[in-house]
Amino acid sequence: MYGSFVGRARLGAVVVGATLLLAGCSTSEGAEKDKQPPISQQPKETDPFWVNPEGTAAKQVSAYLSKGDSANADLIKKIAAQPVGEWIGSDNPEGRAKRFTEAAQKADRDALLVLYNIPHRDCGQFSKGGAADGDAYREWVDQVAKGIGDRRATVILEPDALLHLVDGCTPQEFHEERYHLLNGAVERLKQQPATKVYVDAGNAGWSTPDSLFEPLKRAGIDKADGFAVNVSNFQTTQASKDFGRKLSPKVGGKHFVIDTSRNGNGPYTEGDPKENWCNPPGRALGETPTTATGDPLVDAYLWIKRPGESDGDCKGGPKAGDWYPDYALELARNTK
Repeated sequence: MYGSFVGRARLGAVVVGATLLLAGCSTSEGAEKDKQPPISQQPKETDPFWVNPEGTAAKQVSAYLSKGDSANADLIKKIAAQPVGEWIGSDNPEGRAKRFTEAAQKADRDALLVLYNIPHRDCGQFSKGGAADGDAYREWVDQVAKGIGDRRATVILEPDALLHLVDGCTPQEFHEERYHLLNGAVERLKQQPATKVYVDAGNAGWSTPDSLFEPLKRAGIDKADGFAVNVSNFQTTQASKDFGRKLSPKVGGKHFVIDTSRNGNGPYTEGDPKENWCNPPGRALGETPTTATGDPLVDAYLWIKRPGESDGDCKGGPKAGDWYPDYALELARNTK
């Protein structure tokens, strides 16, 4: 899903004022590290989500600074200063969920987790994989929930999983099981007292609200806090709002969140439409994460997709989910 996805304040003054303050170069890597204050969190009243001071973008900033490349370091700070989703796959789910939520709790912030391990994931495409079977998936979700504990977390549940049922990408024989697994995952996660769950619901360029509301109901949307729109995609915030507003009344008035991580210039419309989602050129960072959306149905703008990580080995990019420094720099340069 890293690739296959799914208030107009821009980054300008906000990012310039962000408190990712890193020291200048020194004669040794150790001295350099000692001079770098930790990454600060964004203002809690508008952005309650945790900024990971050891994220990939922050490490890239340090790498540029160690080479004396302050210009590129400043560009990547636009990404490193913001909270992004922590994607949890098959590897050590309980430990990773615990580590992220404990770190967020210490900073008095909420963890943003993306659960991505559904069996037959991504229809065998760039992000193929997932749990071996239904029982393995249920055990995995249980481990994630135990790792979260009673700490605050916002969970985006299984990008693409529902849409690949709707568009027929996932073989029919797996449909019934997947609905049961998604429904069970919502139910299990909501047993945690401070966990919010948003079920992925695709994007404005992929499907229509009329094709989604029944599948969302089967997937347990009634027990979730809402749904997520535009995960890993590039549809504009306005298009995503319109899409979510049309879908919401069909699923009981549920609220939704929008992934604004890379939608600053909207979708890429040139070339093969089947490949426009994969590392498209000319894109930009979108609205910075915030809960102050100005829309009562939109709970937050989030950076669910981690800007700068590849959609897949297309257009010169590395495999899905790997850091792609040239693309990260392009996103930052194109941001207004």
